[in-house]
Formats: sequence, C-alpha cells, structure tokens
Amino acid sequence: MATLSHELSEISGLAIGHASDLEGLTGVTVLRFDQGVTAGVDVRGAAPGTRETELLRPENLVNSVHAIVLSGGSALGLESMNGVSRYLEEHGIGFQTDFVTIPIVTGAILFDQSVGDASARPSEQMGYEATRLACQ
Repeated sequence: MATLSHELSEISGLAIGHASDLEGLTGVTVLRFDQGVTAGVDVRGAAPGTRETELLRPENLVNSVHAIVLSGGSALGLESMNGVSRYLEEHGIGFQTDFVTIPIVTGAILFDQSVGDASARPSEQMGYEATRLACQ
C-alpha cells in the first residue's frame, strides 16, 4: 500500500518541502506549484490563522496560487510564509504584472506551543528553506 506522501509526490506540478525545528518541535511544510494551481479553502474554527485565503474567492483577479503553506507557531508562524514568497520571487515564480512578479502564497497555521518549546517559531528562513527543498 502506498503512503500518502508517496502518492502526493506523484502529482504532476507539485513539489513538497519541509523544514523542522526538532528541538522546538515545530516546522513548516510547503506545497509548491511553480506553474500555479487553482485552489479553494473553507476556513473554520474559533481562531483561524491564515494568509491570503481571500484571494481564493472566485470573483477575485488572482485565479491560481504558487504555494500553499502549513506552519506551526500559531499566529507567529505566519512569518514563515514571507520566506516562501521571497524564494519564489527570487526565482521568477508568481503572478506576472507589467512591473513585477508576485508569488501568490496562501496558507494556515496551527497552535503547536503545547508541545516542544513554546517559544519556538517557524521563521522566515525556515519557510525559505522548505521552499528551496521542494525543488529537489
């Protein structure tokens, strides 16, 4: 029986990367789509932590995303998504305008402070590294 991660790795156009803080017990996972992909979201919960989920509404200008990020660190883990955007921008991946390429990065965080080190945060650098690893 194939594992879920093996099945995901066989999806054309999808690259997956992860960076972990093994001491702090937190991390960031990036699902990277260099050519963009249509995505949707259903945000639930009493305290959702998300980035750019409003872009996924069908009436908006942007119709694809270049990365979906799942990060620990609660609201402070949103910083990791800046690193994802920085990596993609440096490599010319994103929504093309007449002036600049803008990576469309969306994602969500989870509260993981009750395990490991409560002060550990998935940083911008961890997001960058997870995105870099997704291309290998």
